Amino acid sequence: MKKKSPPQPPNARNLSSSSSHSLLIGRCISLPSGHSIHARLLKLGLHRQPSLGGRLVHLYSRIGDLNSALRAFNDIPAKNIFTWNILLAAFSNAGCMTAARKVFDRMPEKDAVSWNSIISGYAGIGLFDAAFSALRAMRDEGIRVTSFTISISASCILSPPQAKQIHGSAIRFCFDSSGVVVGNSLIKMYDKVGLVEYAFSVFRRLENPDSISWNTMISAFVNSGDGCSAFGCFRSMRESGFCPDEFSISSIIGACANPEDMKKGEQLLCRCFRMGYLSNSIVCSAVIYMYSQCGRLGDSLRLFEERERWDSAILNSMLSAYAQNGEIHESLSLFLTAVRRDVRPTEFTFSSILSSNSRFGLPEQGMQIHCWVHKLGMEEDSIISSALVDMYMKLGSVACGVKVFAAMSSKDLISWNTMILGLAQNGEAVESLRKFEELLKTGIQPDRITLLGILSACSVGGLLCRGKKILSSMEEEHGIKCGIEHYACAVEMMGRAGRLEAAMEITETMPHDPNMFVMGVLLESCVLHRSMSLAEAVAERMMTMSEPRSPLPYLVLARAYGSRRMWESMAWMWKVMEQRGVKRYRGCSWIGIRNQIFSFGEDELLHHGGEDMYSALRLLGLEMAREGYVCGKCSEFEDG
Repeated sequence: MKKKSPPQPPNARNLSSSSSHSLLIGRCISLPSGHSIHARLLKLGLHRQPSLGGRLVHLYSRIGDLNSALRAFNDIPAKNIFTWNILLAAFSNAGCMTAARKVFDRMPEKDAVSWNSIISGYAGIGLFDAAFSALRAMRDEGIRVTSFTISISASCILSPPQAKQIHGSAIRFCFDSSGVVVGNSLIKMYDKVGLVEYAFSVFRRLENPDSISWNTMISAFVNSGDGCSAFGCFRSMRESGFCPDEFSISSIIGACANPEDMKKGEQLLCRCFRMGYLSNSIVCSAVIYMYSQCGRLGDSLRLFEERERWDSAILNSMLSAYAQNGEIHESLSLFLTAVRRDVRPTEFTFSSILSSNSRFGLPEQGMQIHCWVHKLGMEEDSIISSALVDMYMKLGSVACGVKVFAAMSSKDLISWNTMILGLAQNGEAVESLRKFEELLKTGIQPDRITLLGILSACSVGGLLCRGKKILSSMEEEHGIKCGIEHYACAVEMMGRAGRLEAAMEITETMPHDPNMFVMGVLLESCVLHRSMSLAEAVAERMMTMSEPRSPLPYLVLARAYGSRRMWESMAWMWKVMEQRGVKRYRGCSWIGIRNQIFSFGEDELLHHGGEDMYSALRLLGLEMAREGYVCGKCSEFEDG
């Protein structure tokens, strides 16, 4: 006789159905399958359950269908904080921060997960100031900060004061930086703002550093230009029993990207061959970069051509190598070839090639690349937009740069800095200062580069009072100490205005010893305002500085003597320069015509189109004479 099954509770079938459908949703990987499961849940009326409804929202966000995710969320009658957080994470992870903020503001209650999602979302699209503001609001609301919050916040930092503030918050909330999760985030944060000594201090306190800790510290030393410490850290890593991975190798190869350390780089390259690391695109990219920095473009190209498959990392390195060596035509050709081979350019690809165009003054190619950005739908990327603004500003196309900047939906500090500096460099001092005021109204905190741009604007516009006020209040108002570059800008500002004594006073009272650049700015100002006695005193001081081999003071003085027809003094200066073994760097200019770069040395008369050009110059000289202008004679032109 068949036994009857025991009676089931009324909701047992639904519970069984819920668990099976929950498993189905978890295994779903395509949109059609998702719609099929959703339809079944609608038919059974299970879509209204918070648990299944929440999993549907998560499914659609994972697949990338945010509209369906929102519909599934709206079908849940009794929403809890779990379902709200799933929807918030869906929009934040997709970078749709306007929608994410609306969801966040509508939430009846928020926990640490909610705040972490909004902070992470802002950080993910580069709105670091908004992320940092959200962190402050989270603390003000009394929500307990988690280690994940500290890690996210550390990635948002843009200035040393903010970095120290985050470190203080970690200590205040009892997150010991000796733990690797928080410790690694702090090391990376301090590396980002240039405080490598603080990064090393955190690293030394780690109780059990992992491979990420070692790699981050090596990278920090390389980024700060301290190759010796980077190699020491690399050796200590191996002695501690850690096997270097592709990240360690690529970082330490970066420390060899100069002719002096090329031998070490070649030794590392042998190790890469033995261990098969060169098949890794990250390591291969680092080697290409190393060769290009050492003037060995042929080796970079050989390594690149040996790759069977290209990816964006390899492409970016080769584009940078071409740009470093002035091969803009090859750079553009490689870019177009990569696009045809379905290698999707990244924001760093465009940033590299746009930088090359602005460096060599090629507006046609720049506009062509801008068209590619539009065609690929990448105009919303803040890195690309900032690179476009930078290119147009350096090419003197201020209107185009302003137009790109105005069209940006989200502007980070880099975007604002690019605009402020670009306007200043093009003589638009008032507009540059106006953009600075707009920046302050957004709540974004300026950094060293912002204030350098403002000082440049004051220098260009002759706004001495405003410039002096900014220089004296930098630390008090913005928490930023004046660097050598800010003092150089202040010297230039005073020098342009003819206030040579005030400019000299800045070099004598600044807390740093003035370097060759600062003194060079002062020297140029003295020559500009025809104060030869002061120029000679400044040049003499430069010749006795710790950089005695610099030709700058000799060249500037010789040029000044020549312009005043003081031929004996000019000849004496060349003789002194020769006796002291100071090499004279050969001047060079270039121009881009039809994707090709033509360079002109200062003593060259025979070059591309030279005869035609000199004929045109003679005709222009005759026209100028007819108009009443008197031209100084030039023996080179007369000789033909």
